[in-house]
Amino acid sequence: MNGITIYEHADFKGRSKAFTSDIADLKPVGWSQCVSSVKVTGQPWVAYENPNYSGKFLVFEEGEHSFVGEEMDDKISSLNLITENLTNPEITLYEHINYEGKMMVIKKATNLSKQEFDDRVSSHKVQSGAWLLSENEDGTGLNFIARQGVSFPNYLAINFNDKLSFLRPLRPGTQ
Repeated sequence: MNGITIYEHADFKGRSKAFTSDIADLKPVGWSQCVSSVKVTGQPWVAYENPNYSGKFLVFEEGEHSFVGEEMDDKISSLNLITENLTNPEITLYEHINYEGKMMVIKKATNLSKQEFDDRVSSHKVQSGAWLLSENEDGTGLNFIARQGVSFPNYLAINFNDKLSFLRPLRPGTQ
């Protein structure tokens, strides 16, 4: 069973509430911007700062997360379950917009910072899985979730053009 339990305070203290499906706005259920820790079973979840899955986000994979971090503490407003099959992930990166120029097929976590594709990617197609794309090789900076079946022809639209340095597939849960 895929689920996320959110907690009011760090270390799983205070009130809690469990969810098994997406919730576009935590406010109507009395939980907007008061989440400090989470537990995840099964597939990963994406927690967003704003309602309707927008703004800054964090990915929570299966396990216990005793603190969501300073940047998102008491700021989570929506939750999105990753439903893709996360086994055998594959993404194709393209040097230019509209899937043009050189291409590179990736199947595992990859640091592009020491390769010719560092800061040169402008579009992608996800063949399978879901991916976390990061501006910096340590996963910081701008991030983007790339999902199966959602091709992205132009990184200019998300201010991510020529910024990708690290990417990794999201890990499937054991549930």
